[in-house]
Amino acid sequence: MKLYLYDTTLRDGTQGENITFSADEKVKIALRLDDVGIHYIEGGWPGSNPKDMQFFDLAKRVSFKNARLVAFGSTRRPGIRPEEDDNLKALLTSETPAVTIFGKSWDLHVEEIMANDLQENLAMITDSVRFLKSNGRETIYDAEHFFDGYKNNRDYAVKTLFAALEGGADFIVLCDTNGGTLPFEIDSIYQEVHKLVAAESGGGSNGAAVKWGVHTHNDCGLAVANAITAVSAGAVMVQGTINGYGERCGNADLTSVIPVLDLKMNRPCISGENLKKLKSLSRYISETANQVPLNNRPFVGKSAFAHKGGIHVSAIMKAPKAYEHMDPALVGNQRRVLVSDMSGKSNIEYKARELGIELDTNGYDSSKIVSEIKQLEQKGYQFDIADGSFKILMEKFTDQFEPLFNLESFRVTIEKDKDQPCSSQATMKISVGGKEEITAAEGYGPVSALDNALRKALDRFFPDLDTMRLVDFKVRVIDGDRGTAARVRVFIESRDQDQIWSTIGVSEDIIEASWQALADSFQYKLASESQLRSERMPAQEELPIFGK
Repeated sequence: MKLYLYDTTLRDGTQGENITFSADEKVKIALRLDDVGIHYIEGGWPGSNPKDMQFFDLAKRVSFKNARLVAFGSTRRPGIRPEEDDNLKALLTSETPAVTIFGKSWDLHVEEIMANDLQENLAMITDSVRFLKSNGRETIYDAEHFFDGYKNNRDYAVKTLFAALEGGADFIVLCDTNGGTLPFEIDSIYQEVHKLVAAESGGGSNGAAVKWGVHTHNDCGLAVANAITAVSAGAVMVQGTINGYGERCGNADLTSVIPVLDLKMNRPCISGENLKKLKSLSRYISETANQVPLNNRPFVGKSAFAHKGGIHVSAIMKAPKAYEHMDPALVGNQRRVLVSDMSGKSNIEYKARELGIELDTNGYDSSKIVSEIKQLEQKGYQFDIADGSFKILMEKFTDQFEPLFNLESFRVTIEKDKDQPCSSQATMKISVGGKEEITAAEGYGPVSALDNALRKALDRFFPDLDTMRLVDFKVRVIDGDRGTAARVRVFIESRDQDQIWSTIGVSEDIIEASWQALADSFQYKLASESQLRSERMPAQEELPIFGK
């Protein structure tokens, strides 16, 4: 049976701490989700806030090629008719082809939280679903807190499902709203519910007439496992969010659910070409949410296919499957080999090929480079987290580094007035291709001032730097027993629209260490841009000849 992916990043995902999107951003995200092949995109709750109402107004002018847009809401309020309920009317006003409403499955919520009557709650579910169906909407019913309700009062929890079926619900979605259910419980409860519903509705021994879905939360770290278990038990709709964003510990992460279904369970839900867009989708949404991507996120994280130990690297050079459970390219990711004091010759040789660097051009072979790196790491460098600085270091070792700018000098001043916070200014002199530029800039601190001054100086020569920005800055004391004279390590992570890279600096002077990392970051960015331009430029003999 076909599987349906239901994304709720724009509604449930925004309930996560520090996650927010504007209405315009939600439209852009919805289009990216549609492009990947998501079947249902939940845009928000139109009856709850002006931003979601604005989103649905904007979405009316957007055409989706794969997805059905969904408006989310609740059942009618107690004691009124559906056509009188503002929430249900707002769902219809949104003009989405599908709607999702949630209702209470746990008698605790009905009686103690809502102070409602159990029978009235059943009527609310049936009336609301029937009202939406009568207005031509595909209706998805989310049975909120179903698993907790089932464990507390099985008979009543199942009655709420029949109430939704009586109203004509197209999907019944069982929700682990508190995220406390375990995979074996998901499996057994799904099996029991299928049999109970099938026996009552005549849907066959496995309840095939009912289209089941699952909505899981990650409070026990099991949201993905529970979603996959539900599919194995018969669910055909999986609800989740990109990157697992959501309330408390988050929702089932669709960037894990999708490849598991497609590649591990042979239950394809998007095309192979769309599967390759998964990493870029993850990065796009983390960027829009202003969240630093998790390196260790399965499948799409920067470290998902990273190898550090020399024995591991030696093995994957012969047979990648020796230490990789799948081809990273299938999800748009790539293999990474890290270099550290644990590295061997295999790591260096692999990285050199990856970076296009020739070894032993000046006496520096892989053995000598390994020795040099281990000495540098003894001083506090850490190249497994600084791929940008490592590339530059390798080029310097082998006399292949061509700096795109050179620092002539800089001066940083910090001023503190009695009643004002510190202010910082940086004056900088650089040279590019023999041409000098002197400039000055202010910043929120000395490193910010240096960053601004360097950007300002380079802008004359390299106008594309506005796409680059720093996203992380960390300082760590390496040998704290020396007090304020201790050596420090500065780590900078930068990104543009295509990539993320990291650089490092080490010194007893925090400004010097910061400058090392900052300069490497800009050198890496400019070298990448230069390489892209050269790849796009036609070969010399193909260039048109003018004036003849």
